[in-house]
Amino acid sequence: MEIILVQPEIPQNAGNIARTCAATGTRLVFVKPLGFSLSDRQLKRAGLDYWEHLDYTVVEEVDWEEAPTYFFSTHGHISYHSVKFESNSRLVFGPESSGLPKELLARFPQQVVKIPMLAGRRSLNLSNSVAIALYEALRQHHFKELL
Repeated sequence: MEIILVQPEIPQNAGNIARTCAATGTRLVFVKPLGFSLSDRQLKRAGLDYWEHLDYTVVEEVDWEEAPTYFFSTHGHISYHSVKFESNSRLVFGPESSGLPKELLARFPQQVVKIPMLAGRRSLNLSNSVAIALYEALRQHHFKELL
């Protein structure tokens, strides 16, 4: 499994996501530009001492065709619980203030996934959304190597 954060903006969210990825052995990819420095004190604080156990990388761009990829968006029409995630799936999340680019979502309409929420309300926090999606994908694989 892999979590991809496209242009994340808030260090506390990235730190919480890093902690979740470290605890589950999930690879984390940051796609530039980042709204913070990886040496940011708030980022390190949110991730606590998990950074040394985290498999992560920072990239300029991603080959979206490389592996089964699911784009999480409030504009999705497929509920995350109905997706059959593969063990090498990549779960992609956009910046907190704007979400994933509409052009990217339009390019892969059958891979745009949503987490159900009440219409007209603000969306879930990014780190909560990542945790919900990742744990569903891991559950489908019986939490292999986590139990």
